[in-house]
Amino acid sequence: MSSSSAAPVAKPSMREALVSAAFRLFLERGYEQTTVDDIVALAGVGRRSFFRYFPSKEDVVFPDHERCLADMTAFLAASDEQHEPVRRVCDAARLVLRMYAENPTFSVQRYRLTKKVPGLRAYELSVVWRYERALAEYLRGRFAGRPDGTLRADVIAAAVVAAHNNALRSWLRSDGVGDAGAAVDCALGYVQREFGAAAGPAAPPVRIHPLPGGEGDRPDDVVVLVSRRDAPLWRVVQELEAALGRA
Repeated sequence: MSSSSAAPVAKPSMREALVSAAFRLFLERGYEQTTVDDIVALAGVGRRSFFRYFPSKEDVVFPDHERCLADMTAFLAASDEQHEPVRRVCDAARLVLRMYAENPTFSVQRYRLTKKVPGLRAYELSVVWRYERALAEYLRGRFAGRPDGTLRADVIAAAVVAAHNNALRSWLRSDGVGDAGAAVDCALGYVQREFGAAAGPAAPPVRIHPLPGGEGDRPDDVVVLVSRRDAPLWRVVQELEAALGRA
């Protein structure tokens, strides 16, 4: 007769224990009323252990962002010329979503807490800025040969962060219900449609070629419009109107 036993449950790491203790106290007492001493007492460790993992009480609220930022930086560094740059930074932003989606309950709790504490909102803005800077630095390298490269990189990086955060916060406000990935994909798809084509080598999207008309016609009475497939419709219409206006 054979017997089997359940696999032992892995003991949470000290880092996880500190985060768990911190959020339990934040929810029970409030963030401002909770001290580092309170957190370490509940976790059963010393102050030195806390500061080995977290430089400050604010950092325990965002325990996973340093890892995520490192993953994003490595992901962008592994890019090559075959990667379309706007799509690449959109894919990099999805790493942040994955981090939030790994633990929806914790992510929603953090969102609610951050909304209530001005100091945490300021801290979160600094974290967001670091993500945006990482995206912009990658794009600056990809657009280095363009006269507007720096501007383009900064604008696209800001747009990616804004689109990602708009969808992410909508999901968090719904208490983590629904498909966060689909919402973020939709938002980032908008950025790719607006900026993806423009990220390629500069080239006039529309060309107007006057053709000679028949006898008695003016030379520019007939025009042929040649457009890149990815040229936005408004640009095509604008060029056509301009040509007809000149005619």
